[in-house]
Amino acid sequence: MKIREIMAIAPVIPVLTVESLDHAAPLARALVAGGLRVLEVTLRTEVALEAIRAMRKAAPEAIVGAGTLTRPEDFARAAAVGAQFGVTPGLTPELIAAARQTAFPLLPGIMSPTELTAARLAGFDALKFFPAEPAGGVSMLSAFAGPFSDVLFCPTGGITRESAPRYLQLPNVACVGGSWVTPAAAIRNGSWAHIEELARDAATLGRRAA
Repeated sequence: MKIREIMAIAPVIPVLTVESLDHAAPLARALVAGGLRVLEVTLRTEVALEAIRAMRKAAPEAIVGAGTLTRPEDFARAAAVGAQFGVTPGLTPELIAAARQTAFPLLPGIMSPTELTAARLAGFDALKFFPAEPAGGVSMLSAFAGPFSDVLFCPTGGITRESAPRYLQLPNVACVGGSWVTPAAAIRNGSWAHIEELARDAATLGRRAA
């Protein structure tokens, strides 16, 4: 699948930090049951890569990606465990080269017009706007729409259940990334029914006004 196709599946992509491998399978099943099939597992923990493998096995209908790809070698490591897409917080020539050698599609992160221009010149027209809230939020994305009308965004960083609908109303926003769907305490306590409920609510968020 192309990255734009993945972005169109659901209005929210859960951004997941998996601390225990035992949580991976039930977490994936709860999110998919709630209607969120696209999952981003950040490479911030020792078990993150194996969590991707476990999630793919436990929820075959999920599309599981690797987030926080910050070094070229991260791409190969993510591909080896079956990641179906990648996400970076920023973009460098080294990461661009690694992405071109990897089979899965990439959602690269940008924050400024200069970074956006560089990503576009490198062939990317679907981007992660990160960190969304500190970088100007809805106002910044609205400003991007004029000079970069062909670019589609997944804003991530500081977005909440309350603020997500404002982003999803923008015509240049396909989806948002968020961690509110998977509260750390709920994961630690194994509150999978609660996470499924949060996912079901997130899956109903409209992308834009009728």
